[in-house]
Amino acid sequence: MRIRLITAFLLFPALVFSQNRVQNYINRQLKTDSLFVNAAVAILAVDENGKDIASWNGEMPLLTASTMKTITTGVAIEVLGPDFRFSTKVAYDGHIMDDGTLNGDLYIVGGGDPTLGSQDEIAYPIDSIFGIWADAIAEAGIKRINGSVIGDDRFFIDENIPDSWAYGNLGYYYGSGPSGLSYAENLSRFEIEPGATVGDPVKITPLPPYSPKMTYINQVVTGPEKSRDGTEYYVTNLAPVAKFVGTYAVDMPKRVITRSNRFGPSTCAGAFDAFLTGKGIPSLGVNDVASLRQMGIAVPDQDKLTYLVETFSPELIEVINVTNTISNNFFAETMLKMLGKVLVDNSYFYASTEAVEQYLQDHGVDTYGLHQDDGSGLSRENYVSPRFFTNFYTYKEQSATFDQYFESFPGPGRPGTLEGVLKGEKEEIKEIIRAKSGSLSSVRCYAGYVKTKKGHIKFAILVNNFDCPTSAVQPKIEGFMRELAKYGARR
Repeated sequence: MRIRLITAFLLFPALVFSQNRVQNYINRQLKTDSLFVNAAVAILAVDENGKDIASWNGEMPLLTASTMKTITTGVAIEVLGPDFRFSTKVAYDGHIMDDGTLNGDLYIVGGGDPTLGSQDEIAYPIDSIFGIWADAIAEAGIKRINGSVIGDDRFFIDENIPDSWAYGNLGYYYGSGPSGLSYAENLSRFEIEPGATVGDPVKITPLPPYSPKMTYINQVVTGPEKSRDGTEYYVTNLAPVAKFVGTYAVDMPKRVITRSNRFGPSTCAGAFDAFLTGKGIPSLGVNDVASLRQMGIAVPDQDKLTYLVETFSPELIEVINVTNTISNNFFAETMLKMLGKVLVDNSYFYASTEAVEQYLQDHGVDTYGLHQDDGSGLSRENYVSPRFFTNFYTYKEQSATFDQYFESFPGPGRPGTLEGVLKGEKEEIKEIIRAKSGSLSSVRCYAGYVKTKKGHIKFAILVNNFDCPTSAVQPKIEGFMRELAKYGARR
């Protein structure tokens, strides 16, 4: 028997090594490294037949960071469809007088479109959209508006962000939240310039698109050389007031920064009002531009408005491609709320996540190990196990939209968040990996697929609570993906 075993090993050494190389890497490189042993680590890789290739705490739910987007987009492409388009309408109430005066208000009725006014290359130019709206207004005989231009954001329930998002994240671009009528991804832009000497005030100038009625408090002072950008920005949707604090280094350049805007509906109304004025259709400013939330007054039901025109976003698959490729939080959160609205007619975040879980259960997916709190992964109350990721990815393989979903994942060397991963590795290894990365403070994750001749390996590697810079754990995380890809390439 001993001779037979040795003979078998001599006949098939490559096969034996190949089948164990990924687990060997985990055992020898990760489980012996104090950076990983003292962290929380969960890893699982499953082959084309559903067999575990390698694991370490594969059933343990951990923080996901942006790998959560693969769940949100994976459900959205099924429920909404890859060719789904968000819509926006323009309507009015009141009456149009013989002289072309609208005695009433003009409404921009949102349909949740996350691309309206976006700077992303998939978005339609806003001047084109505004031009279509303005043409419809002119065709209706409206020459002036004796009322307000109003951003109507009733499409989604008034809930700007998930409750679990950290307060310190809310002012930054990645902390912008969706609304029924969003504009420019609900972001504000500012030009920032240090003073001449340390201690001088820092100049901060708002740039278009302007958020009407906003008050900006600037308490930023010029910091010493090499202290870089130490500014913080605080804003809520409770009042149109925002505050800058901190320091900005004296040797930093004048540049443009992007921060969260909690008043997307009124920003959209203000931008379109200015566009109309430029086209010779002024509003008379009875109530000025506003959003329904800010006005706080009785407004007509949407079905009692007179509608003039409807425009649409790019197809959902394009939105999904951006969401997964560059990790756009705003797009992901909008999709999650849309799922809640479509599945259970409730766009609260809690209702939307519950609807996603129920949808998966109804379609035979075991949701043990899934706790979803938002759509993007910014929340620190998202906990998902590698086992759920691999189960979900296996389920997605059977979907009619799998190829489109798979292609939305970034990969090493490709444009997106994995562009710098596995630098120097052979192209035949890099090209078979498609994965979503995720990163928060002390969190680094990857989840996705390795394409083989027999099908797809599904994997997730979640590393939480490491007490070191991300750059210290990154090489060995990439090493795991390298070994997994090499295993896949031999199949």
